[in-house]
Amino acid sequence: MKPILVIDDEEMYRSTISSILRQSGYTVLEADDGEKGLEIVQQQPIELVISDVMMENLDGFGFIERVRMDPATSTIPFIFVTGLSDKETMRKAMTLGADDFLVKPFTGDELVAAVESRLAKHKEATDEAERKLSQLRSSISLAMPHEIRTPLASIIGFAEIFRDDGDKLTGPEIVQCGKLLHKAAIRLQRLVENFVNLAQTEVIAADAEKIALLKASRPSDSAIIIRNISHNKAEFYGRPADLELELSESHVAVSGEHFSKIYDELLDNAFKFSSAGTKVSVTSAAERNEFVLTITDRGRGMTLEQRASFGAYLQFDRKLHEQQGAGLGLTIAKRLTEIYGGRMEFDNSSGQGLTARVYLPVSARTTITKGN
Repeated sequence: MKPILVIDDEEMYRSTISSILRQSGYTVLEADDGEKGLEIVQQQPIELVISDVMMENLDGFGFIERVRMDPATSTIPFIFVTGLSDKETMRKAMTLGADDFLVKPFTGDELVAAVESRLAKHKEATDEAERKLSQLRSSISLAMPHEIRTPLASIIGFAEIFRDDGDKLTGPEIVQCGKLLHKAAIRLQRLVENFVNLAQTEVIAADAEKIALLKASRPSDSAIIIRNISHNKAEFYGRPADLELELSESHVAVSGEHFSKIYDELLDNAFKFSSAGTKVSVTSAAERNEFVLTITDRGRGMTLEQRASFGAYLQFDRKLHEQQGAGLGLTIAKRLTEIYGGRMEFDNSSGQGLTARVYLPVSARTTITKGN
């Protein structure tokens, strides 16, 4: 196990804490202020930090702020020990990212119990992150070759037909092959664009200034965007009769490009995972200064675990349901929604299909208009 770092400017407390931990089988390093503690965590891996609050040079609050700012040390479990027991001190400690709080004086048993609890929870979180990473690797290896090869095989196949037998094809056959070739190319293009979009979205999410500029951008006319995308998407899937719209005339505080992407991915998912002849319903409304977009299909839906954990490259039940889509689209839509301070929810409690709801900031009240 990596060492535990104990930081306290009072030698008696520091030595006592270190002695108790060593007797319990832990390796311990010591520092008498935050600056020296910071040097240690920057030089070697640390399993857990136990730190006093009130210290000279760099106090506990300043120390944890610096630790949490560095990606290499930001996840180290952190326990504050202090003689200050007021709520304001505790609240500040937790706000800065402390995992636990021990008020002096405390017993050796209380100290060891707190350390064991923090390490156990950290291991649980690490194991869960590794599980998701393993799932991600599996999803990539399972989904991506299929996603790239399927449309590429169609494109190559139709190109070979035109090359070898083009002079033998009738006019209608050429048109049909052209349509299928175009559809395969669009599918491949969408996959490539989603890779780029995901990378761009992550860059935006890490740039506070860029997010502020986006939030201040010109509001989007939601109804116009929804109608245009809806009819194009329904035509693409050959299901114009399945589409139902009930829209409000409202402006959303989201850029037109990003609102279009959010809606396009959600609607594409609804058509992709439901059958022709079943309805895909879209409604929008302004409720308590929020724009609420609801998309409901009658497809297979998601399980509770799937709704809680969908992410990039993850298409659920790939082994059971051979459908196109690498799972990038929903992840991009969710990330864009969060960038603008919104949220996305999925519900299939009715047992019939899936309902996706998006909540976004709205810049104007709305009037309900019905129809396609």
